Parts: sequence; structure tokens; C-alpha cells
Amino acid sequence: MRGLWFKIIRLLRNHPHFQITLMTADRKAGQSIESVFPHLVTQDLPNLVAVKDADFSAVDAVFCCLPHGTTQEIIKSLPTNLKIVDLSADFRLQDIAEYEEWYGQPHKATALQKEAVYGLTEISRREIQSARLVANPGCYPTSVQLPLIPLIKSNLIEVRNIIIDSKSGVSGAGRGAKEANLYTEIAEGIHSYGITRHRHVPEIEQGLSEAANSKVTVSFTPHLMPMSRGMQSTIYVEMAPGVTTQDLKDHLGNYYEHEEFVVLLKNKEVPHTRHVRGSNYCLMNVFPDRIPGRAIIISVIDNLVKGASGQALQNLNLMMGIPENLGLDCLPLFP
Repeated sequence: MRGLWFKIIRLLRNHPHFQITLMTADRKAGQSIESVFPHLVTQDLPNLVAVKDADFSAVDAVFCCLPHGTTQEIIKSLPTNLKIVDLSADFRLQDIAEYEEWYGQPHKATALQKEAVYGLTEISRREIQSARLVANPGCYPTSVQLPLIPLIKSNLIEVRNIIIDSKSGVSGAGRGAKEANLYTEIAEGIHSYGITRHRHVPEIEQGLSEAANSKVTVSFTPHLMPMSRGMQSTIYVEMAPGVTTQDLKDHLGNYYEHEEFVVLLKNKEVPHTRHVRGSNYCLMNVFPDRIPGRAIIISVIDNLVKGASGQALQNLNLMMGIPENLGLDCLPLFP
């Protein structure tokens, strides 16, 4: 999850209220941040320290970007006055048995899990405002749930036969040195992975099931694309009897009418990942399928911003009682 550091740092450096006073990294303890991310050499930031040596006395809030499975015990040991946004998957699943099934180890902070609020900002704003611990959603689940939850809640689509085809830039696979992520492995091709067993499946199904008040099972396949960042989910749904694609568009347009970061495109405009690059926006649109009664929804985000660090900052703004768009007024990068 180290790749999320620099994006959070970049956002915080433009924030009018937040300052970075402490940065931890056990394997890089004692090093300067520019030794890890050379592009931050111009920034005056504290050196990295081990978590066990960290002094939280001057800290009000924490972003936790640790690998899955390591976050629980560390957060459990933090002072209880801290506001925490966790960007790992450790507190996203409400059912700890399901967490163990998908992540291969028992949950080590079950009491905290009961306290954690799932932080899909536009859907759970009220709960986030009063939370102490927010589980920041995964990138794929963010791109999928933002269009689907409003439609499911209003019974405009059937909860059966939902097919999700998602594609992500390579940064979605992390910064670790893995053979599968080498340039020669990724370039000039599409890499399908996690087929039927991707760890974001239970997270997606949890949110959709809660919206439907019944168990929802989806077909979900992710792919890595030869680009550094960006994410597109193409979602195939069956509409409820009598419902048209225009009904879906009208409902999403009304639902997100006053949302700054979720935008329904007009007419037949197609969302493209390059139009959200570097920003906290989610662009979406609805199209009629050639198969009668079905629709195609396309949703795009920057997996590092709205899919991770940007949504995390949006959530912390809410938790701290300040406008949620502070520090997030970054226009998309183009070209």
C-alpha cells in the first residue's frame, strides 16, 4: 500500500487545515520521505519512524496504509482519541467469518470491526460524520457501488444476473516488486486475474445486499491494463419490468444532482478514464443494451484518488466536521 502514501501527501499539502506531523514505516524507519519517493524532495516533511516509536501526542487523525492483515492490531493499539481512516481491507467486511474466508486469517480486532463505518462517502455520509474509524472502500467496489446502490434501492434493476467487467491501471496492483507486474508482463496486453475469487467480491456483494435487503451475488472479473492509473467498470444489468434506460439515467441524475464528485454524463457521452485522471471524480452513464430489458452502465474513477486516497481525505474531512471537498479541488490531468 506504499503507493498510496504519495497521493495522500500530495492532497494534504494542498489542504487548508491539515498538516503532516508524523509518518511511520517500519521497513523504512529512519529514512527521509524523498529517499522512498524522490519526487517529494522539495517537500519539508518529517522523517519516517517505526510505529512502535511513534509519538501520537500531537496527532488528531491518522491515515493507515498498511498491508491487509497487519492493520488490525496496530489500530487496536492506537490512542482512542484519534480519528482513523483505514485504506486496507481489514475493516471493510462486517462479517468476520467472511473476512477469514477471503483473507485466509482470523480477524484480530473484532470489537473494532463492530465500530468501523464503511466509508462510501456519497452513500454513507451521515454515518461517516460521527465515526471514529472508517474503512475506506476498495477501488473496484467504489466504481461499482456508486452507480448500482441507488438503482437497487429504488428497485429499478433486478439483483440477479449482474455482470461486472472491470479494468484497472497497474497501480491498482500495488508498488511491490512482483514478476506479474513487470513492464514486459503488463505492456501490450490485458491481464485478467482473481477470476471468481477476487477479494473485492465480498465487499461489492455486501454493499449491494444491504441496498437490496437480500443476498446479492454478482459475476465480477477484474483486469490489469497497460496504463499507470485509472479504472473502468462496465456493468451489465437487467432492468425491472416496465423500467427503461432513461428511467435509470433520470434516477442517477436526481440522486447525484447535488454531489460534487459523482457526475452523470449527458446524452450518449461515454465516460473515459483519461477524463478523471488525478481527480476525485466518478463519471458514469447508462446505455441501452441490444438485448431487450438490459442496460449497460459505465463508471470510471482514478483508482488512486476516488478509489483510495481522495475518498479517504473526503471521509476524514467529514469526520473532522469540515467541508468534505477541502484539498480535493484537483482538476483531472490531461493529457
